Amino acid sequence: MDVEGDSVIIRTLNREDTARLVRMDQEIGGRTRHAWYEGKMAQALKDTDVVISLGAEMDGTLVGALMGSVRFGEFGIPEPIAVLDTILVDGRYRGRRIGLRMMDQLLKNLRGLRVSCLRTEVGWDELELLGFFRRVGFAPAPRLVLEIDPALARLAEEDSA
Repeated sequence: MDVEGDSVIIRTLNREDTARLVRMDQEIGGRTRHAWYEGKMAQALKDTDVVISLGAEMDGTLVGALMGSVRFGEFGIPEPIAVLDTILVDGRYRGRRIGLRMMDQLLKNLRGLRVSCLRTEVGWDELELLGFFRRVGFAPAPRLVLEIDPALARLAEEDSA
């Protein structure tokens, strides 16, 4: 795929990409999550799961990645749902449509699998990422996500379900 002289190859991620993913994530988020990426790569490479993991490579260097999975029966919904939980683009390659190229390939792959829903989560204050997802066509889901810190949970005996 060539745009403005940039030669980008969209490919499946492999175990050797882990260190580069960790470095990109650290540059973007200021934290090191090596163990998390080791686990994600192990999951992505298992033969028994339907996973989505793509990388964008330029001149032999991994410059972007996205990772997720296809889930069947998530939260009582019987149709397959794809979940995108990671998207990274090296800051030095921003503005070259790397994220859009990876997303385009992902959507083609999902259509081939007959998956009709792709979900992701984003922090309300991650404005750049929200803008990217909006440009791609994401919209708020009709479901409300709820969470609780188990240490702070308050259960009244009379309110038991």
